[in-house]
Amino acid sequence: MHKIEDKITQVNTRIEKAALAANRNPREITLLAVSKRQTDAQLIAAYQAGLRHFGENYVQEAIAKKERLNLTGAIWHFIGPIQSNKTKSIAEHFSWVHSVDRLKIAQRLNDQRRNELPPLNICLQINIDEESTKSGIAAENIDTLAAAVNQLPNLRLRGLMAIPQPAIHSEQSLAAFKNMKSLFDRLKNTPALANMDTLSMGMSVDIEAAIQQGSTLVRVGTALFGPRAKIINNNSRIIK
Repeated sequence: MHKIEDKITQVNTRIEKAALAANRNPREITLLAVSKRQTDAQLIAAYQAGLRHFGENYVQEAIAKKERLNLTGAIWHFIGPIQSNKTKSIAEHFSWVHSVDRLKIAQRLNDQRRNELPPLNICLQINIDEESTKSGIAAENIDTLAAAVNQLPNLRLRGLMAIPQPAIHSEQSLAAFKNMKSLFDRLKNTPALANMDTLSMGMSVDIEAAIQQGSTLVRVGTALFGPRAKIINNNSRIIK
């Protein structure tokens, strides 16, 4: 096996073991490869090894990759903070957006999504640990935003996303993920939001804790590709 294939196997094994330990079906959990600042060669290798979901933080970098590589069947997710002047590009080039935390941004994505495209899949980002330096809406304000986004015709509200603060002890991660699952379940009990199906949480270091608490999509970069590096051209790197 090539290195990326080994890494994918290792991550899929972690997902499967965590799901089975939680009495869940591993097929319910999507592996999203966080491919920001990764080379063309790495993305192609990951695609050839079977990955189809790719997550990007930087709009122009992602669009250039998407158009250059033309990976048939690949699904591109935007997972970074959203600037108002980038919403048109995001609406036109991505299938998913995980980081919506303001109605203004949601409305711009809706208005700028071309009619011939399917609705843009949306996750609302929750600042679950109430960190002042992190994006995301406060949990207590989510009901109003979710109801409003759910009414926008060119968007499809799929669920919630969170990036809990790094935890020294696994109990801290479990508590944050548990709070997210409770919030997700409460929203789903609202008839208008019953079709939500995605809880986007968990990264390389905390896949198991996230899956234990109900994650349906894990965003994994380092465990697949290794530490991120700056790219100086399509296929080259400089020091990490």
